[in-house]
Amino acid sequence: MKTIHKLSSQLMKRLFDLKWRSVFILIIPISVILFLSITNNQIHYFNSFNLNLKLNSLFVNQSAAHVHVNNSLSTELKNSKIAVCLVGGARRFELTGPSIIENILEEYPNADLFLNSPVDSNSFKFSLLKSAPKIAVIRIFKQEVMPETDAAVRVLTASNSPNGIQGLLQYFNLVEGCLTMIKSYQQQNNFTYNWIIRTRVDGYWSAQLEPDLFIPNHYIVPSGSSYGGLNDRFGVGDFKTSQTALSRHSMIQELDKSGLTKQNSESFFKAQLGLHNISYLTKSVPFCIVSDRMYEFPPQMFGVPVAAMSSKGPLSGVKCRPCVSRFSTKWAEEIVNRLDRGWSWAESANGTMQLCDGHSEWEEGWERIFDKVVGKKLSQVRKRVSKLKFDECVEDFETLKRRSDVWDVIPIDEICKHVG
Repeated sequence: MKTIHKLSSQLMKRLFDLKWRSVFILIIPISVILFLSITNNQIHYFNSFNLNLKLNSLFVNQSAAHVHVNNSLSTELKNSKIAVCLVGGARRFELTGPSIIENILEEYPNADLFLNSPVDSNSFKFSLLKSAPKIAVIRIFKQEVMPETDAAVRVLTASNSPNGIQGLLQYFNLVEGCLTMIKSYQQQNNFTYNWIIRTRVDGYWSAQLEPDLFIPNHYIVPSGSSYGGLNDRFGVGDFKTSQTALSRHSMIQELDKSGLTKQNSESFFKAQLGLHNISYLTKSVPFCIVSDRMYEFPPQMFGVPVAAMSSKGPLSGVKCRPCVSRFSTKWAEEIVNRLDRGWSWAESANGTMQLCDGHSEWEEGWERIFDKVVGKKLSQVRKRVSKLKFDECVEDFETLKRRSDVWDVIPIDEICKHVG
């Protein structure tokens, strides 16, 4: 029995040893696999971490480079001679004027302001310009009917122009009149402007005019709202390109000789640049045209969209008004993208545009909506203009007159009598 027990004990021991050897044999390769897996994950993690660091560094460097370039351009522009030409009737200048002062005139405080505007019942609102950094010429005049020559009737079309061919002639005369003022001022002071910025007084600017829109030997116009030609609601260029771009009325004869007929403002504009081999670029520009006009809603393929002033996108001169948009940005983008790209199409990428129902008058309470969009500083200006008194208007215009180098304005009393 002892012998059997001894043999049994030895056998159990051998089996036990064999079992653990098998376990160890299995554990070793599993451990190796786990080690390699953990090591690879760590390597991958650190490689990913390093890659992210490199990408972040690249992004930061690129952003820094962009800021550096913009800062360099801004510095260069602040040492340049710049003319800012404002044209058009005052209309809702209490809404648009402060944004022009803040985002163009104060952004380029070395720029000289030129205003060319026909007098109307809203002209008293131009008293806001007394706070502009530099004022060269202020011209507010009584508009007269312009002769509609045979050449003008051939070259221009009354279609889609609120005041027909006469409206186009008046607009062309305003723009070229600003160029005439600039040339005269240059001659008087014996210098030439490096750049000319031309914009409308009914433009609301949601952000500053960026320095990268100043490109030598190119005329810059807003993208979209091209109506078969080029968007002519804003432009910036050096003196050479601007001289051609702003010569709108005198170009009628040249386009007539070239055989062009039935041109609207935008197609005429594109033709005049092409006739003189002026290179142009279309860019996104952060402004919209504040309009009281009513348009079909929703706009069809050749319709006109009316954007909410609260839209986040650059808008590039699209028509706008203060409104509460009751339509999703996705829906608005779909509507705008259905528009003909060569006509009234406007940029609306990434849900940046909101649409107003523009088929009727401005909605009740638009003042509150506007004030919320523009903030306290600009809303205070609107409120002050709405409560302006005759004596205050006269005093503001007297200040504007003292600060202007050239004053070509009808009697101040005639302007301020429309206050209130």
